[in-house]
Amino acid sequence: MSYQLVPKFDADDLVLRAGGQANIVIFIDYTDDATRRIRDVLSRSLARVAALDLTVGIRFYLPEDASEAAKLAAAAAIAADRQGKFVPMHTALYDLKKEQYTPEKITSLAERIGLNIEQFETDLASDAVAGKIARDRQSARESVPVPHTPMLFVEGQFYDGVWDDTAVLEAMERPFGVRLEIASSAFFRWAASAGLVLIVATVAALLFVNLGWAETYQRWSDTIAGIIFGSFTFELPITIWVNDGLMALFFLVVGIEIKRELVDGELSSLEKAAMPLIGAVGGMVLPALIYTAVNWGRPTAHGWGIPMATDIAFTLGILALLGSRVPTSLKVFVSALAIVDDLGAIVVIALFYGHGFHVQPFIWAGVVLAAMFALNRGKVYQRLPYMLLFVLLWYFVYESGLHATLAGVLTAAAIPSRNSANVVLAATQVKKVFQYQLRNGEAPAGHGVVSILESIVDRLRDPGFHLQHALEGWNNYLILPLFAFFNTGIALAGSGFSLSHPEVAGTMLGLLIGKPLGIWGTAYLATKFGIARLSSDISWLQLFGAATLCGIGFTMSIFIASAALGHDQAQAVKLGILLASLLAGGIGSLILWRANTLAQGRSGS
Repeated sequence: MSYQLVPKFDADDLVLRAGGQANIVIFIDYTDDATRRIRDVLSRSLARVAALDLTVGIRFYLPEDASEAAKLAAAAAIAADRQGKFVPMHTALYDLKKEQYTPEKITSLAERIGLNIEQFETDLASDAVAGKIARDRQSARESVPVPHTPMLFVEGQFYDGVWDDTAVLEAMERPFGVRLEIASSAFFRWAASAGLVLIVATVAALLFVNLGWAETYQRWSDTIAGIIFGSFTFELPITIWVNDGLMALFFLVVGIEIKRELVDGELSSLEKAAMPLIGAVGGMVLPALIYTAVNWGRPTAHGWGIPMATDIAFTLGILALLGSRVPTSLKVFVSALAIVDDLGAIVVIALFYGHGFHVQPFIWAGVVLAAMFALNRGKVYQRLPYMLLFVLLWYFVYESGLHATLAGVLTAAAIPSRNSANVVLAATQVKKVFQYQLRNGEAPAGHGVVSILESIVDRLRDPGFHLQHALEGWNNYLILPLFAFFNTGIALAGSGFSLSHPEVAGTMLGLLIGKPLGIWGTAYLATKFGIARLSSDISWLQLFGAATLCGIGFTMSIFIASAALGHDQAQAVKLGILLASLLAGGIGSLILWRANTLAQGRSGS
């Protein structure tokens, strides 16, 4: 499910405070102890920002199994609102103990605040009041992964900070720093943001080179940087540091994701993995065959791996932008397929696109890898030792002549897995820690308390999850954009791009024809022969649209082109990759849009 994180104030909300455009929405349950305790914090904050033009709306989050008292209190507030007396009823309900929420007491409150009792009792049992509670419940479930009470939304953004006076007040006042944090958080949560940053980096590189700064761009690319320690010197051009160094971190993140899917995900069983696996194999083999056929007997045939890969960031970003027009099962299928595709690309790069072979550093790489697996065997779960050894492994793999990015995948394999902590017991432990802290009154949490809480959070998931979480932002918004910038700075006038060049034609045909036909065709045959089953939510036209989107090669294709071809040929092929990816994205989106329109037409007829 896709969580919007943007419930805006609307006419259906109960108005606690009427103001201007700035708005706050709060989900409450009058019987919830946490809501009652936090009410004072919220009241103080609202009082301190009285000068701000705020509109404060109230919604209710009551699960289907909520107590009768909770349902009665919420219905009373809504019924009172229908007579323009929500605020007095809201205040009176909080002044009443939750154990006193009975029909008799609620009616007494209604009389005290001057409601028409006959209308009030009619509204209490009306479908309109029940519908409001149901709509609020649905709104909460669509807004955050874990709906609960209380939940606070400021200007449509979920407040996930600490409920203390200073933090809540800053969320409402929204100083520059808070606004910046909210804006950046919203951007990073946007599924298409990583793809957009890649586009910006690519366009920036193309403009930079083609608007007169080509020499500066080349000078940056060729700038030597390295490490000097006594007599030891290790220096490389910036482009190599990006392509072989930083991209090893990218492959580390990819490797962790692949490992998780194999252990406990969409690839963890043959039944789940069959269709994505078959589709991915078809989507790799047919493009490679097309490229090879077009380049047969030429030196450029070595680039057969270029059109094999799918760029997961762009593909999933476009599917996210299409939203509900694409069934969730299709998004899951494409995600699993892209992960298998990445695994295939990693194997191809490691085996076929190195730069010679040297035995001694290869042996040392094996020693470092053995040390990693020894730590794994010894159940060392701290991530720092693995990252330090990763640096050594990267160096020896690079020196051995194998592609250095292989170090990222091998490190991902060596990082230990373990079952996630029992959530119930972890929550019980947290409760005990805070009970101890509460006995100290309002004193700040000590180092011991913070250390225990950090250990509990760290134990909730396996080490790979935490490492991926730590690296993913850097990967999406720094490493991949740097890779795009330093690899797509192509002078259009002198690129040598021509559709008649076999390496360009093979790449574009592989991505635009080989990818969709390979994925769709093998999936179709697998279904016909009973080898695998396609979800009933996915039509064959939708599958073809998604398969066409998988022709967006970009990151992996550019990476392999740089490793497989000479500079001039690689520049031309990169332009072919960009053009093919653009066409694949556009055509695939149109097919999926049309497929959704046809599906809606059939359901409406």
